[in-house]
Amino acid sequence: MVKFTADELRRIMDLKHNIRNMSVIAHVDHGKSTLTDSLVAAAGIIAQEVAGDVRMTDTRADEAERGITIKSTGISLYYEMSDDSLKSYKGERQGNEYLINLIDSPGHVDFSSEVTAALRITDGALVVVDCIEGVCVQTETVLRQALGERIRPVLTVNKMDRCFLELQVDGEEAYQTFQRVIENANVIMATYEDPLLGDVQVYPEKGTVAFSAGLHGWAFTLTNFAKMYASKFGVDEAKMMERLWVALVGLDQFITKNATLTNEKEVDAHPIRAMKFSVSPVVRVAVQCKVASDLPKLVEGLKRLAKSDPMVVCSIEESGEHIIAGAGELHLEICLKDLQDDFMGGAEIIKSDPVVSFRETVLEKSIRTVMSKSPNKHNRLYMEARPLEEGLAEAIDDGRIGPRDDPKVRSKILSEEFGWDKDLAKKIWCFGPETTGPNMVVDMCKGVQYLNEIKDSVVAGFQWASKEGALAEENMRGICFEVCDVVLHADAIHRGGGQVIPTARRVIYASQLTAKPRLLEPVYLVEIQAPEQALGGIYSVLNQKRGHVFEEMQRPGTPLYNIKAYLPVVESFGFSGTLRAATSGQAFPQCVFDHWDMMMSDPMDPTSQAGTLVHDIRKRKGLKEQMTPLSEFEDKL
Repeated sequence: MVKFTADELRRIMDLKHNIRNMSVIAHVDHGKSTLTDSLVAAAGIIAQEVAGDVRMTDTRADEAERGITIKSTGISLYYEMSDDSLKSYKGERQGNEYLINLIDSPGHVDFSSEVTAALRITDGALVVVDCIEGVCVQTETVLRQALGERIRPVLTVNKMDRCFLELQVDGEEAYQTFQRVIENANVIMATYEDPLLGDVQVYPEKGTVAFSAGLHGWAFTLTNFAKMYASKFGVDEAKMMERLWVALVGLDQFITKNATLTNEKEVDAHPIRAMKFSVSPVVRVAVQCKVASDLPKLVEGLKRLAKSDPMVVCSIEESGEHIIAGAGELHLEICLKDLQDDFMGGAEIIKSDPVVSFRETVLEKSIRTVMSKSPNKHNRLYMEARPLEEGLAEAIDDGRIGPRDDPKVRSKILSEEFGWDKDLAKKIWCFGPETTGPNMVVDMCKGVQYLNEIKDSVVAGFQWASKEGALAEENMRGICFEVCDVVLHADAIHRGGGQVIPTARRVIYASQLTAKPRLLEPVYLVEIQAPEQALGGIYSVLNQKRGHVFEEMQRPGTPLYNIKAYLPVVESFGFSGTLRAATSGQAFPQCVFDHWDMMMSDPMDPTSQAGTLVHDIRKRKGLKEQMTPLSEFEDKL
């Protein structure tokens, strides 16, 4: 029976020192929802006998059907602690009653954005690790997200029943297994540690590691056994969170992804920074209404979908297509289901086959300086393109280098890490696309008159061109455009934006096409867990899909192998199904976006693989199927 009333719950909401907001985070299938069930049962909301089978936080029909958590779900629990269990706690508290706001989050990589959003409103994270499978790829991902949000984690080593009943390991081996799990978790926590958080590693002897069997409804920390084993373990109480803040309602119409709320007279408030996701929206589908009159519902539904999911990107192509971009096939499938059922009131939609975002880059420095004249023939821009140094595009993506940096700090990083000339590093005009992307314009001119007057126009042309590259109107990536020389009309009226912006765009395209343009394709890191007999099928499927294995390792003490491979996203559609068929359902893959990989074939050659892709993308976007030749961009002197 329920051990608390609504009145008690309301009363404890005023005791801010007795409230804990916690997220439960883990790799897929490590037992978050089952463990949450046991915690809900301990609060008396459901019967202990059905805990683990009910999966109370999996409230959606598709969650129950698939057996996975898709959306973060919160539940409020009331617990009363004993004086004995709180005697070592030094923080502020008012009595022994605690309100725990618990958020059960998804473990599947496609829904990592749900984890990020849940972590934003919690103070602590309960990291769940399967004691047999250990720390997996998504465990690392969610831990990195938690520490990035400055959230202090505690660890529970779950599925202890598997260790004793299924594998029947002896005491020493079990101890070594648990110790390995804790060490691996601590290595990750130390790697992503924030100086402001201090030491976030977990220690069994300090009570910050629990050992649990969510299915059977029991758990303990060494604190429970401290009295019996006092001579063997030094015991400290776990450090508790101090201030509370995995909420307000009625503001959804004003907030898209994230926002900072203050009272109107607040002057010391700092904006919440934008969330950094561990995955990228690289898989896209086009959607349209089955019945044309439902178009307003679709437009409104897409707005609501963009608000509901922190990572999904909804946009309209120039061809008029409505595009939804997500992390993977499964993520998109769930987004489309939500769009149709929840946000469009059941109105039917038609979706295209999934398509993949590519990026455009260059292989080497332009073979010559290119020039473009303005429409009035009075102004000339000379430019060259070259690839950015290795690692620089990633540094811009990560925010280490950007438009708002102190020029001296940026100059230091560029000169020391990437070999730039210190003076040149101070002449970066802008980054793009969207003013923060991994491409840049650099001023290499010497003694040019009126240069500052056209700077804004060149930047505007660059933002336009870097958003829609010359090959297939995909975003550019990793290109540095050098302004070599500028010849301008003496009269300001003849060198305005109308003259310079299209000229800048055209000369940027020309310099891209003279620098051996190439396509970059997104690549997934695939982690597969499978027994030895399934390895042959895994290698076979990966070879068919242009994937390659770079690590194969047997998990100590288990018959399972951990395989890590790279797989092009464009080849990933249907990959899970093909893999299951080839391994009789024994292999379970997790795909997470890892990096952009250059396709070495020439996209200008229509018979090459890259050329075929460019043709297909242009056809899909409603562009001229034959690419505009370089001669049309470049005017001869």
